Amino acid sequence: MTHPPIRVHRIGAWLPVAGALAALGCVDVSTGGVLECLAPASPGGGWDLTCRSTAQALGELALITGAMRVINMPGAGGGVAYAHAVTHRVGDARLIVAASPATTLRLAQGQYGQFTERDVRWLAAVGAEYGILAVRADAPWASLEDLVAEWRVRSETIVVGGGSAMAGQDHMKVLLVAHGAGADPRRIRYVPFDGGGEAMTSLLGGFVQVFSGEASEVEGQLQAGTMRVLAVLAPERLVGAFADVPTAREQGYGVEWITWRGFYLPGGISDSAYGAWVSVMAQLEASPEWAQARRANRLQPFFRVGAEFERFVAGEVQRFREMSREIGLLR
Repeated sequence: MTHPPIRVHRIGAWLPVAGALAALGCVDVSTGGVLECLAPASPGGGWDLTCRSTAQALGELALITGAMRVINMPGAGGGVAYAHAVTHRVGDARLIVAASPATTLRLAQGQYGQFTERDVRWLAAVGAEYGILAVRADAPWASLEDLVAEWRVRSETIVVGGGSAMAGQDHMKVLLVAHGAGADPRRIRYVPFDGGGEAMTSLLGGFVQVFSGEASEVEGQLQAGTMRVLAVLAPERLVGAFADVPTAREQGYGVEWITWRGFYLPGGISDSAYGAWVSVMAQLEASPEWAQARRANRLQPFFRVGAEFERFVAGEVQRFREMSREIGLLR
């Protein structure tokens, strides 16, 4: 089997931490070993933030022994990091890898080649944010229904921008809304950008007409009055700056998109090591320090760990697979 070359960028200082894993006898870092958090993208994105904020909180709480460093390994929408964990780090309990629905969506669509969700151990989701659809403040659409009405008759004239690849999560959000509205998802024009920041810049510059992204990405623009959020893809309204923004469900479109932030471990690790990590994540979630870090990173509470998270991921992969078939992305 051949594997793609792996580009590794080691960023940042060592983070000294101490505590539970070594105490449980699962990870021996007493002889210079280190713990690693692998972010499957360049610095600055959601996966990188997930690693760095978690590593910092674990250090402050002294929940693990040794040192944790963040490694950035971009490529293939998380596929390079996934292949690295599956093929080169089997049984290595020193490694955790950041994940999100972008990971499970690509697995559902077979975009990680022969690898499946069963090749790793799913550890925990530690927070979440929700998808949104937004336009410029001077756009002609005042509501989601206004936009959908035009999609039904002239979908090719409206260009949507997002920070994910084609068939990625930002693309899927808009396809699901269009599908639920009776518009042909295959006629929706979507332009992928290298991150939500570039997509928003394109929207504000008039190069695209709709932005598909996350609530945290547009909060500043919403408060500044430069963008209008047509819908939040959450089960209920958010608070703060988004309190007056209706959900898609309120407007008659039963589409929700929760962007959880979490981790998986390499396959082949021992049950005792897995259990130790589950314990660490449960203690992290229960701490006021993590609640503060989550708020600082504009994440909503969302916690699944251990067997519950494994079941959640299995269900999400299946749901994404069915969605992708329904809107014509898979056969």
